[in-house]
Amino acid sequence: MTASYARWDVDGIAANSVDFVNLLPGYPQPFGSFAKMQIRDRRVLCGGQTATAMCTCASLGLRSKYVGVTGTDENGRRIRHELTQRQVDTTDCIIRDGENQFAVILVDETTGDRIVLWDRDARLKLRERELPTETLVAARVVHVDDVDVDAAIRAARVARGAGVLVTSDIDRITPQTEALVGAVTHAIFAEHVPSQLTGTPDLEQALRQLRDRHGVVVCATLGDRGAMAFDGDRLCCEPAFQVHALDTTGAGDVFRGGFIYGLVQAWPIDRALRFANAAAAVSCTRLGALNGVPTMDEVQQLMAAGVVHPQAGEPQA
Repeated sequence: MTASYARWDVDGIAANSVDFVNLLPGYPQPFGSFAKMQIRDRRVLCGGQTATAMCTCASLGLRSKYVGVTGTDENGRRIRHELTQRQVDTTDCIIRDGENQFAVILVDETTGDRIVLWDRDARLKLRERELPTETLVAARVVHVDDVDVDAAIRAARVARGAGVLVTSDIDRITPQTEALVGAVTHAIFAEHVPSQLTGTPDLEQALRQLRDRHGVVVCATLGDRGAMAFDGDRLCCEPAFQVHALDTTGAGDVFRGGFIYGLVQAWPIDRALRFANAAAAVSCTRLGALNGVPTMDEVQQLMAAGVVHPQAGEPQA
């Protein structure tokens, strides 16, 4: 059996990026002392939603494959090299003539919060016909994001039809968001999405509605307040772990990688959430997305310390 058709623990479908990360002494403002500021540190680091999640899975010991489109420029070569160095299979990675997706990220060193400015050449779109269906149906988990949503929905349906678990990274609303939610088995949302999708301001009620509507496990990441999920009728809420956050870039992607690890281990959802929260917290202590990917030892050490964030469980203002 060739590497392309081997059974993988997880296949990730869609986005990658090369990030130009700038560490700043505060949040940029149009007026006053923060209208101009010196960059404290700047680096070129790799990232992207699904690429970061797959590197997290690989770092935690899972056999991970990335499927997506990269450019022919230096950044395209950089991301392919980085994925390979991190033990993520790129056999089905597509190289297309054009500039790789990139982002300029501004990080406030006092809080770890960031602003992301990104661009992506339309030629980098992953098409449904380019999906490696043989590997999708042979994986234990398939992970999709909402960047190339047609391909994501198709990949999710193919994998789920073969009995494969399918997770998602959904952080925006599009006309196809509902279809994507219904195609997966575990829908993981950025915090703002469920309420926008349902028109229900209360997050718990919004998640409950989406669970009832689609019959899947639904989960929302809550930043420094942890994560919330419905697994059937069971509501699971797990707090975030307390760390000194240098950069929150990629924390949600690392969370998804940690959650996928829990699914592969057949853990209960609350245990998977707790592990994913710890992985995400570790990632916030370093600059950049892939640069923040944790090791298993780091995650276990943070969980053993057991110090949760003081804002855990508080409602958002």
